[in-house]
Amino acid sequence: MAQYRLYLTRDKDQAERIFDLLEPVFEEDGLPLANTEIDEDKQIYEVSLYTQDKAGADNALPRMAACLGLQPQDISIEELPDIDWVLHSLEGLKPVRAGHFFVHGSHDRDKLQNGDIGIEIDAGLAFGTGHHGTTAACLEMIEEIVEREEPQNVLDLGTGSAVLAIAVTRMRDISVLATDIDPVAVDVAQENVVKNGADKWVSTLTATGFDHPQMQARAPFDLIIANILANPLIELAAEMRAHVADHGSLILSGILETQRDSVLQAYQAVGLEHHKTTCKESWVALHLKPKL
Repeated sequence: MAQYRLYLTRDKDQAERIFDLLEPVFEEDGLPLANTEIDEDKQIYEVSLYTQDKAGADNALPRMAACLGLQPQDISIEELPDIDWVLHSLEGLKPVRAGHFFVHGSHDRDKLQNGDIGIEIDAGLAFGTGHHGTTAACLEMIEEIVEREEPQNVLDLGTGSAVLAIAVTRMRDISVLATDIDPVAVDVAQENVVKNGADKWVSTLTATGFDHPQMQARAPFDLIIANILANPLIELAAEMRAHVADHGSLILSGILETQRDSVLQAYQAVGLEHHKTTCKESWVALHLKPKL
C-alpha cells in the first residue's frame, strides 16, 4: 500500500512555526511529522506529514490547511515508495539537549558526551520523542524539581513515549507510574522503559484521568507531570489538586504561550500557586504547588 507525504517548503523560522502549529493537531493520530533542512545555504526547510495511505492523506489535507490558514491546494502531496517513513522521519530529527538530558534516537548513540543523561527514544506510533518544545521544557523542569524536592512517588499522566518518566528515574531511583489513555502509546512507553533500563522503577498503565484503582492506591503523588494539552489540563485541575500531596509539585505542559493564563487561572482557582514558567519556542511548562 502506497504511503503519502503532505509538505510545505519555507524558511527556517516559518517552518518552525508551522511544525509547532501542526504537532498538537496531529499528535494523537500518531502521524510522523518532520522538519528537515533541504538547503543549508539558504536556510530552507520542508515540514512534512506522513500518512499510511491515500485515505489518510485525504483526511489530513483539509485539517492541515485549516490549521495553517491555507487552502488545500497550497499544500503539496507526494506518493512515496514503500519504505519505513517513520524511521526516515526520525533520521531527519537531531538529538535534543534539555538541561543535562540528551534525548536521541538509536542512530545518534555515538553523540552522547560525558555528563549527558542519555534517553533513547525512537519515533513510533506514540508521540513525545523529546523534540517538541513542551517535552524539552518539562525535562528542564524535572531536573530542577527532582534535584531539589527528591520526590518518592511520581505520576506521569499522558506519558506518550515515557520520555519524562524515564527522565525522572535518570535523576533518582524513584517509583513512577506512567499512564496514557491510548493502549498503543502505553505499549510503546513500556518498550522504551525496558530499552532504557528503567523498568525496575517505572510502571505503565492504560487509564483515563485518575479513576483507575492503581492510581487511587498510589495517590497522593509527590510529583505529577502532565504534558498533554491546555483544554484537558483545565478540565483536570480539581482532580490534579486532589491527587497531589500537600508538599508536592505539578509540572504542566502542552500549553501554548497564549494559553498560559487560562491554565493558570483554572489551577489557582482550586488552590494551587504558580512557582515558575519555562518557555521553549512557543510553548510553556508550568510549575505549581498547593497553596498552604
